[in-house]
Amino acid sequence: MPVPDDQTMTSDHGHDGAQYLAGSPVRVAILRVLRREPRRPADVTAAVDATRTTVQRILAGFRERDWVVKRDARYCVTPTGQRVHDAYETLLEEVDRADRYGTFAADLERVGADLPPEAIASGELTVAADRNPLAAVDRLTELLREGCGAEMRAVSPVVIQQFNEAAAEALDAGADIELVIDRDVAEMSIAEFGPATDRALDDENATVYVSSEPITYGLFRYDGVACVTAYDRRNNPRCVLESTNSTVLNWVDDRFESFVADATPLSAVVKDA
Repeated sequence: MPVPDDQTMTSDHGHDGAQYLAGSPVRVAILRVLRREPRRPADVTAAVDATRTTVQRILAGFRERDWVVKRDARYCVTPTGQRVHDAYETLLEEVDRADRYGTFAADLERVGADLPPEAIASGELTVAADRNPLAAVDRLTELLREGCGAEMRAVSPVVIQQFNEAAAEALDAGADIELVIDRDVAEMSIAEFGPATDRALDDENATVYVSSEPITYGLFRYDGVACVTAYDRRNNPRCVLESTNSTVLNWVDDRFESFVADATPLSAVVKDA
């Protein structure tokens, strides 16, 4: 019979300990209470609202794992117990973050955006919900207006009158705008948003490129802020993430340059239409 190597044995033991702690909210609560300060069993019982028998049994389990020791009638968390507690709390925070950012991350992964994990760790998210289905659109419009007078770079898979109006206001305020759209958006702009298309062609502070490939997510960049927008399968803006993280800023800049490299100026597309 093969003998497990040390790595496998350590992994199994770690799983058992994690399963033990996660298996009861009371265990987590007791470790959290003791992490703050040493306590007598009666004080622990009062703090976690559990029976004395339950507390004594859990404290015995912690002592067996060397997470706590008894000193002067009080239970104290050991350094290893502190690390277990802190790691578990970090895990809970990550699971909560995954619940909030999951849809955004899944939408971007579905279209192969390869978003860096730092975006999830550092970004602020605006989500379109049933009670406010236009939350993402409204936030993007606000960002366009906030960028008035700045250099702005954007990639968009949609054309919306609200965006056109905000972009016009930004140009009026002295902004320089570079925008990448795809052919579907260009054709819709030409057919349904003539004044905005003319402004994009005639304003020296506006440069629009047309990608030959469909665009499946959005980017927006100005000053020290980078935004990434996830769209649903019907091309509705669903989530907008804003970040000032340097890795995310560089990623957005690189992605924008790659879109521009494979794009054609709007003027050439209009001329050929």
